[in-house]
Amino acid sequence: MRKRTRAGAVVVALGVLGAVPAAADPAPGAPGVGDPIYPRAGNGGYDVQHYDIDLRYQPATDELIGQTTLHAVATQDLSQFNLDFALKVTSVRVGGEPASFRVDAADKTELVVTPGAPVAQGRPLTVTVDYADIPSQVQVDGVQVWHRTETGGVSIGQPRSSETWFPANDHPSDKATYRVSATVPAGTTALSNGVLTGPSQPVPGWSRWDWRADEPMVSYLPFIALGKYELNEGVAGNKPYYTAYDESLREVLPTAKEAIERTPEITGFLASKFGPYPFGSLGGVATTGWNSAIENQTRPVYGTLFEVGKDGTWVVAHELAHQWYGDSVALADWSNMWLNEGFATYGEWLWSEHRGSGTAAELADAFYAKYPAEDAFWQLKLWPGTRLFASAVYERGAMTLQALRTEVGDDTFFRILEGYHSKYRGGHATTPDFIQFAEDLAGRQLDALFQTWLADPVKPATGPNGTPVTTVKHLPVMDEMTHAHHSAHPH
Repeated sequence: MRKRTRAGAVVVALGVLGAVPAAADPAPGAPGVGDPIYPRAGNGGYDVQHYDIDLRYQPATDELIGQTTLHAVATQDLSQFNLDFALKVTSVRVGGEPASFRVDAADKTELVVTPGAPVAQGRPLTVTVDYADIPSQVQVDGVQVWHRTETGGVSIGQPRSSETWFPANDHPSDKATYRVSATVPAGTTALSNGVLTGPSQPVPGWSRWDWRADEPMVSYLPFIALGKYELNEGVAGNKPYYTAYDESLREVLPTAKEAIERTPEITGFLASKFGPYPFGSLGGVATTGWNSAIENQTRPVYGTLFEVGKDGTWVVAHELAHQWYGDSVALADWSNMWLNEGFATYGEWLWSEHRGSGTAAELADAFYAKYPAEDAFWQLKLWPGTRLFASAVYERGAMTLQALRTEVGDDTFFRILEGYHSKYRGGHATTPDFIQFAEDLAGRQLDALFQTWLADPVKPATGPNGTPVTTVKHLPVMDEMTHAHHSAHPH
């Protein structure tokens, strides 16, 4: 990421100065970054450093009015560029000047913008988009990512969710910082990532909630939740700590609270394995309207997947492990998905080991034994990956890590996990990056291990603990974990 320009007025002024023809012929930015799984995800021609998002929301009608300003830098001489967005746009300005825009006829989530004059490579690019729509009536790739609740709405999802509430360069390769401001009727709460800089009352009968996320994140990790919530603020580990609970959770509310309020404890345990927690705040939100969970940066959001009377800390451990692997160290592209889900699933196994409910070795053997050799589970290659949310991405991904632990020993294994995060913290990584780092720390090649567990479309001859698996003791916690894996992401 290039250093963010903080003075908005200066950015706008430079944006105007930069909007002059360059020596080379300006050209349109690409309508996608060429991702192996989602080729049209994201856009070429610019790099976003910061999003300023201002919203006004009416829960009774689900009407959302917004203005988002992207502070970016042109990465080529740019005559035209795309934004990923699905709501109705009323105006676009580039460098403070009106720009023409249209919706791509072949893809309703591509907003094509033509500035009044080209923007030169390396110059600031400021884009302000005004819009208004009813987001619950809009789908992205046929998927509902804005969910109505009894008291409002929430936008969450993966791999694409930003497009129902702010225009973006929607691909994991482009991290940015965020400021989210939402004005809602008095008595309504607006929740997002980072640190709450204070609710205020701009006009009688309305309240404004301002959130600031100063640590860069990828575009599927910001969230907005608006409605009637019990909001709790505190401090955990010298960091601001926020939890919030939708009042309409009813009978599942105590179970959700019991699990989510253990966030500081679980975070502390994971930090002992992965290294220091990477962000400046933490917490969790429990909402209605969907039955999944997702690792929104600094503040995972949990739907109605908690079951009355059952331990829900497994899914909390899963989403918190993502804060290191997936959020802090982001994917370079979607074909590396096992680096997210395999690591987060292994976080569950470590939590189980810590709690005495089954060791990581026992769980690895149990999941290995669960799928017979002819099961399609073993036919899916994890690298390069082709599917984001298949069970194998979670469970075989975690088995790969257990196989690595068996091969190199505990001391080296945990130094690999912590060192890999430390090296790529705040940035991006690929599967080859992780393999190379593991080999460097282990002092030997590990090609055969990773080929066996990530790429060969057959069941490995021996289990992840290096021995044949014949009998496996029953581990009740597996049922909870399997539920968490299959519920974590609905796409």
